[in-house]
Amino acid sequence: MAERETLLRILDLARWAPSGDNTQPWRFEIVAPDHIAIHGYDTRDWCLYDFDGHASHMAHGALLETLRLAATGFGLDASWSVRNAAEDSCPIYDVLLRESSGVSVDPLLSFVEQRVVQRRPMSIKPLTAVQRSALAAAPGPAYDVQFLESSRDRLKVARLLWDNAHIRLTCPEAYAVHREIIEWGARYSKDRIPEGAVGVDPLTARLMKWVMQRWERVAFFNRYLLGTIPPRIQLDFLPALGCAAHVLLRPREAPVGLADYVRAGVAMQRLWLSASAVGLHLQPQMTPVIFRWYARCGRTFSALPEIGRQALVLAGDFESLVGANAGSPFVFFCRVGRSAAPASRSLRKDLGDLLV
Repeated sequence: MAERETLLRILDLARWAPSGDNTQPWRFEIVAPDHIAIHGYDTRDWCLYDFDGHASHMAHGALLETLRLAATGFGLDASWSVRNAAEDSCPIYDVLLRESSGVSVDPLLSFVEQRVVQRRPMSIKPLTAVQRSALAAAPGPAYDVQFLESSRDRLKVARLLWDNAHIRLTCPEAYAVHREIIEWGARYSKDRIPEGAVGVDPLTARLMKWVMQRWERVAFFNRYLLGTIPPRIQLDFLPALGCAAHVLLRPREAPVGLADYVRAGVAMQRLWLSASAVGLHLQPQMTPVIFRWYARCGRTFSALPEIGRQALVLAGDFESLVGANAGSPFVFFCRVGRSAAPASRSLRKDLGDLLV
């Protein structure tokens, strides 16, 4: 039976788990000295990137894995289950803690707070055999890890992300999300992405801030002033070339429900922390995965018909790039490489604001 102070220290570490655009779609309830309830939710009602809540479900998995890692630091074993009858849009995860003499501190625990997103170009120095092996083993036997490492492959990914960014930047439904998730003029942010971590130069950031005040400005700049070009170069094309490798996480069995996507989030977090453990930084590249989810389900995410057509083409290009077919499941895509630590990053809400 853990003391409340111990549970609070575990949760204080767990809250550093990653989530899409730093939304932190969870709240914590201490039910008993050996029982924590995680009240999850998703953002599908306002965020097109949260396809059927799957991105949030993966964030829940990353949180649960981070909580498990934190518990090992106190000699506790943490196991979770989804509470019966919980809705996918607001699942409740019951986490049970028990003392165990066989529990040792997980070596990934020390990287929980160090793990960050690096959106700027990194070194193109190739992965070492040790780094590649660590990344390949991190998600566990239910997942295959595919590496795209050659200069030719990185150029192909850069072209894919160039096209992907055009969809992202010309979709009015995406604009509504982008407008809400950036904290302009900030180096750190507790609940959004600070301007300093976006990955553009100060002049482009100032222009983006002004243009993004209204969709009409965005549409005008995109149509007449090549408004998508500077952010696509700085946020997508150059970073795609500037890395050691792009990494695709492919489950061996297609995920079909909430628990499968939660487990994919566990695998994602272990991959990310393992990258940190071998001296690498990482940037998620999830929008092509998400647009492909829409395309392969025959669903659109925009009132503009051309957006749906472009997403379908993008899905085919992505599959061709990685040697997959339309039915192959993808759950996480990222790039990794060496770099100095980012000078700006997202923080987290205070623990007191996450407790219920």
